[in-house]
Amino acid sequence: MEKKTERIKAVMIGHAVGDALGVPVEFESRRKLEKHPVTDMMGYGTYHVPAGAWSDDTSMAVAALDSLADGAIHYREIMENFVKWLDGGRYTPTGHTFDVGGTCMRAIMNFTYDPKQNPTECGLSGDYSNGNGSLMRIHPFVMMTYFCEGLRGERDAVAENGSSLTHAHERSKLACKIYARILFALLDDPSKESVSTALAQANAAYTDSAEHETYARLFVSDFAQTKISDIRSSGYVVDTLEAAVWCLLTTETYGECVLKAVNLGEDTDTVAAIAGGLAGALYGYEAIPKKWREALLERQTIEAMCERAAQNWT
Repeated sequence: MEKKTERIKAVMIGHAVGDALGVPVEFESRRKLEKHPVTDMMGYGTYHVPAGAWSDDTSMAVAALDSLADGAIHYREIMENFVKWLDGGRYTPTGHTFDVGGTCMRAIMNFTYDPKQNPTECGLSGDYSNGNGSLMRIHPFVMMTYFCEGLRGERDAVAENGSSLTHAHERSKLACKIYARILFALLDDPSKESVSTALAQANAAYTDSAEHETYARLFVSDFAQTKISDIRSSGYVVDTLEAAVWCLLTTETYGECVLKAVNLGEDTDTVAAIAGGLAGALYGYEAIPKKWREALLERQTIEAMCERAAQNWT
């Protein structure tokens, strides 16, 4: 039980710390960050929040985890938690909601307009609804399917449904399924070789997807050799997944990974959050610098949910 709890915490806290590191410089250019790189936890900057504050990435993940940690998947309850976050500041580190993505907001509003509809049909499915707003919060869904033996075969379906709460386009759903394979592989065997194997398996498994070629660059065997100038770190889901995986494969420690992600610029919090969750799975909870863990606001709240999940995910 203790090992399971630590692995869940490694991903959740790894994600939240990366998010918090990126919040103060979100939307900053790569050129500016090359001159003034982020090296430690900071406060304020892009948003008027203190050091250790995390954004919508972690808020929505925690909102999902609060429901999933009880051991069952209730998509309606998760959407209700998203409403509590958006409208009331629940699941935030400061009591105030900030940095809300447009697609997520519209999907949650779809749900509030008609709470009786299928929650997985609230997400937007247009070509321009492929931001990273579902990828950034899919990790609790993935971990539940990993640790609950009866759900392991449902990994792809749960990833798709979890994405569709807000992002229902095949491109976003496929990103979540690729991510799920990577996280599964890291939880099975925390090594970079596992990441490469998972990507090769994803390449073969999803050839029938209409969006398979969209991720072709990620599937090439030498993806880690991609030049930094060719890595984009925007909020577009393909860019975000590529950047996060690239940071993981081209660094050797948790800290190096998340700082590299932040200093790519643009969508700094989300790229670092996704990279940080994967790095947590790769390197473990104790590899997340203690000073960053201790600076993270509401860390005890997140960790208490992780402990509840570890008890109920069987």
